[in-house]
Amino acid sequence: MTTTVTVTRVPLIFSGHFPNNKNGCASQSTVNFLGSISNSNTSSASRSSFSSSVTATSRIRRAGFAVLASNSMAPSVVLVTGAGGRTGSIVYKKLKERSEQYVARGLVRTEESKEKIGGAEDVFVGDIRESESIVPAIQGIDSLIILTSAVPKMKPGFDPSKGRPEFYFEDGAFPEQVDWIGQKNQIDAAKAAGVKQIVLVGSMGGTNLNHPLNSLGNGNILVWKRKAEQYLADSGVPYTIIRAGGLQDKEGGVRELLVGKDDELLQTETRTIARADVAEVCIQALQYEEAQFKAFDLASKPEGTGTPANDFKALFSQVTARF
Repeated sequence: MTTTVTVTRVPLIFSGHFPNNKNGCASQSTVNFLGSISNSNTSSASRSSFSSSVTATSRIRRAGFAVLASNSMAPSVVLVTGAGGRTGSIVYKKLKERSEQYVARGLVRTEESKEKIGGAEDVFVGDIRESESIVPAIQGIDSLIILTSAVPKMKPGFDPSKGRPEFYFEDGAFPEQVDWIGQKNQIDAAKAAGVKQIVLVGSMGGTNLNHPLNSLGNGNILVWKRKAEQYLADSGVPYTIIRAGGLQDKEGGVRELLVGKDDELLQTETRTIARADVAEVCIQALQYEEAQFKAFDLASKPEGTGTPANDFKALFSQVTARF
């Protein structure tokens, strides 16, 4: 008697959520296998043989799926706005260096700024105060890192012997227009595009209306930054708000990082941080769920004291504040 066993091959159906691990790749999934078996006069021996065959095939399929998953994992597309600035340019460069994990994009305000960071085709020129001009840069991205900020300028003719310098903001470039309207435009466009996470870099000091930064050019810059942060927190988009201490143009990766809330770090001697460290925290925030839906102050210990940061999951886990 001849025993016939027919196995119908069908595609695998993948379903489920693929959370990112620290390398930006999927760490787990739910896999549904669909198949059908036609069996005529199958003896117990044949069933045993078939079972062994299916087991072996399942192992191969599982191994094959693992290879498929790793090979088809596309890098995450990340847009850095304010990419021509001193901190934004560092973030953009770091993303470019990690091309196996990220496809970097930059947004700058002028052609001059674009050329300053290399002039690549992935750098867009747009005005965050005009919502339509930033849509092309945001379409198709996975994550957004906002590093735009109003910048006060010193009034000419300053004489150090006569006290402190005076500052002003150019017409159309006040904090209300840049740090509030401009950032709101970015958040709205990112939400409409289905962006998975927004990282927003602000400043410590926002709990104090009388903070000296608010008096620069009568711009109330921390007030408007805080308003944009609240808008992001209320948007429903997964977010990370980083309120950096005094920014320094120093080497990164050599200091112990500190997180806090409500400007508590301003009452200590550790109130500054290297721009390179802020840039690294921005990128690391994209890799850990522990960084999502959180807001924190960020500073560092002096170089040579403490342990340089390397466990960012633990760092983000210290944060409990949502705003």
